[in-house]
Amino acid sequence: MGALDSLSEYISDYFHVSRKRRKRKVKQTVNIKVKMDCDGCERRVKNAVSSMKGVETVELNRKIHKVTVSGYVEPKKVLKRVERTGKKAEMWPYVPYNVVAYPYAVGVYDKKAPAGYVRKSEQSQPLPGAPDDVIMSLFSDENPNACTVM
Repeated sequence: MGALDSLSEYISDYFHVSRKRRKRKVKQTVNIKVKMDCDGCERRVKNAVSSMKGVETVELNRKIHKVTVSGYVEPKKVLKRVERTGKKAEMWPYVPYNVVAYPYAVGVYDKKAPAGYVRKSEQSQPLPGAPDDVIMSLFSDENPNACTVM
């Protein structure tokens, strides 16, 4: 083994072979909001997305207008492919209701959002060390040093 290693190093000094390395795509899940009304719309979107290279699974939920694609794909390419079907599509703009600190802030609550979801927004996130959190923790049942009046 040692002789082969030294020979390959000797040869590589004189002959430089360059190979382009491809970037490896990361496996990810892409959520897209697509307006789907019937089985035909659903089938058209599913066929368009599932024919893409790198797609492993496609899940459609017509009730909340959500398409979930997982695999080695890029979100922008998936969005463009869905838009090519003639449907209005956008990246999934909602987050679960329980993740947001202020779900009824202006621009966060959306009447069109599916049940249990609110719109993703910067206003909905609490500021670190906000006085509201400190005051609320004073009267929490989980705080052993909370006010004993409660």
